[in-house]
Amino acid sequence: MLAPSTLTLLVYFVPAAAILSLYMGLRARRHRRSTVWRDESVNAGLTEPASLHPIIDPSRCIGSGACVQSCPENNVLGLIDGKVDLINPTHCIGHGACKAACPMDAISLVFGTEKRGVDIPVVHPNFETNVPGLFIAGELGGMGLIRNAIEQGRQALEAIRDLAGIGSGSQLDLVIVGAGPAGFSASLAALHHKMSFVTVEQDSLGGTVAHFPRGKVVMTQPAHLPIVGKTKFTETTKETLLEFWQDVEQKTGVEINYHERMETITRTADGFEVKTSRDTYRTRAVLLTIGRRGTPRKLGVPGEDQNKVVYRLIDPEQYRGQHVLVVGGGDSALEAATSIAAEPGTTVSISYRSEAFSRAKEKNRQKIKDAEAEGRLKVLMKSAIKQITPTHVEIEWEDQMLEFENDATIISAGGILPTPFLKEIGIIVETKHGTV
Repeated sequence: MLAPSTLTLLVYFVPAAAILSLYMGLRARRHRRSTVWRDESVNAGLTEPASLHPIIDPSRCIGSGACVQSCPENNVLGLIDGKVDLINPTHCIGHGACKAACPMDAISLVFGTEKRGVDIPVVHPNFETNVPGLFIAGELGGMGLIRNAIEQGRQALEAIRDLAGIGSGSQLDLVIVGAGPAGFSASLAALHHKMSFVTVEQDSLGGTVAHFPRGKVVMTQPAHLPIVGKTKFTETTKETLLEFWQDVEQKTGVEINYHERMETITRTADGFEVKTSRDTYRTRAVLLTIGRRGTPRKLGVPGEDQNKVVYRLIDPEQYRGQHVLVVGGGDSALEAATSIAAEPGTTVSISYRSEAFSRAKEKNRQKIKDAEAEGRLKVLMKSAIKQITPTHVEIEWEDQMLEFENDATIISAGGILPTPFLKEIGIIVETKHGTV
């Protein structure tokens, strides 16, 4: 018969040992799974994050896993040997929730990598640039996520309200350039606070969002919009979001000057003079929310000046029954290729200069794989466009020159950041190589 003290030890020891064994088993399984995902990303060449992303200081990381659980995209971070690692870099789209969740402040959010530099204008925490009174919010500052851009527009507006001279004098308080997520949010906030302001937009409500392909899912988390409050969207398409914004625009009465392009910004003694394609405005402050695309990047090949060559997709249906080539490796290119390939009678090819679609989201890469497996899409990696003729396109691929029938070519090679314009008005632009 066991002594009472031994029985007491067993009562506590056995359950504790079972719990510890279960914990160690789960930990080992997570380690194996995370290692497999990390190795698959490396082997596939998918190691370059497309946006703002985390780097982890292993000397501070205690392996709590809080950051892993906090990421809305899932499987971006993982635990390997008791430390957090970036196991699926290209899945990261810049939520930043991991940094907030880390109990040891072991995570920094950075732009660019050693291989791929990213030009980012210098912006203070209140979104003011090195030029006093000139603010930047949203995609131009490196924050492409719609929900974050909406929040930045609102926060920037709050900082602008604190500037000396706001609400007094004969000039405007603010000129907002752009009516995308950040610009629309800032405009609503300015209306709410009864500021004197003008919002100019060279195109239509939504900015870049309005030119996304039909049916594209653009938001996966709710956002807080001034006047309106928290939106109820968890996953919504471009069309639904734009319809919601248009409804908000009508109900609030916020005024946006569409098809009015900003041309120059000049500093004055007490603010700025903003010249547009229609008017000239004197203002205390300027908020730039113009996005990063700038001028579409061209290939510089013979035949690119033909009408059948375009630089963005609006409606896949217009290419029904045609031979289409898509050029590029980012999300826009992949979304264009798969959406057109879904149209009846199309023959679609996608050409990309690199060996992997490392800049695109996993969801879009999987759609490409599925379309290729179903025979609806031809993928030409490590290829280069040499010439576009009225009826064909010539592509160099695997050391051979190929010729494809072609009715339309969509070049989604990104855009040229408006760096010269920013520097011209005095804004400092830095190239980030994995730095804050």
